[in-house]
Amino acid sequence: MRGVFVDANESLAVIFDRLRKSDDPDVRVHRDPDISPEDYPAVLDGAEIAVVDHTALPTDIAKQCRGLKDVVFLGTGARSYMNPEELAELGISVHLIKGYGDTAVAESAIALMWASARVIAMMDREMRAGNWLREDGMQLTGKTLGLIGFGGIAAEVARIALGSGMRVIAWNRSPKKYSGVEFVEFDELIDESDVVSIHLLLNDETRGMISRACIEGMKPGVILINTARAAIVDEEAMIDALKSGQIRHAGLDVFNIEPLPKDHPLTKLPNVTLSAHSAFRTPEASENLLQAAWEHCRRIAGS
Repeated sequence: MRGVFVDANESLAVIFDRLRKSDDPDVRVHRDPDISPEDYPAVLDGAEIAVVDHTALPTDIAKQCRGLKDVVFLGTGARSYMNPEELAELGISVHLIKGYGDTAVAESAIALMWASARVIAMMDREMRAGNWLREDGMQLTGKTLGLIGFGGIAAEVARIALGSGMRVIAWNRSPKKYSGVEFVEFDELIDESDVVSIHLLLNDETRGMISRACIEGMKPGVILINTARAAIVDEEAMIDALKSGQIRHAGLDVFNIEPLPKDHPLTKLPNVTLSAHSAFRTPEASENLLQAAWEHCRRIAGS
């Protein structure tokens, strides 16, 4: 059985090769992170396993990949890049990797929250332009942080936020318990939170869940943090709320179009702090991620 890591950047390629064992299946590393979907058939060259970091795999392209049986997606958000149900109909299984970057993403969410509260990016931009901008920030100690969704990442966010003196409330579709966190109904979370942080997978139920009506129901001057998936939020409604001040500031790591175009409306708003879908990018998280990818490959090859 053969496999190909189809879109490895150099740092991931080095880690992947370092974690390789002598008796591992034959998984070749294609050191080009900028392949297009149309490149899949040639890059895979009949291999049964595709390890995929970020390159979309449309169903019509998958049909052209003779021999492909398993896709190991490096993360949890495969639906943003492919349709697992349609691939399953072709006999291709999609394997996800969960939990590898919980701490990394949580720390990034917290960093975006603090940067948003103290408008650090805005002051930095203005000072570089020669303007001595002094802005009042929001003091977060004693404020209420609302977590929408409560998996491993949200639990890490809660741990850090509780330690900084915030009240933490959460909503989750299934019952959860976590020391110090109060689990509430969705409407109550929206009504009471000074900061809202999103921690959901993207699916048919969550797409557009943070709607215009939901945003309008938030506290005036709320801070919105999204390190999950952009499509969970009605982007147009969010932009309108940022312009009106209903949302004081947004800290965003995910976008409907990636890379974010330089003329995108979000790049024109002063009260947005942007990061390039990099919340999970730490050496520690990458190590966990690729170790899990190898475990998938070993299991697939041995089955």
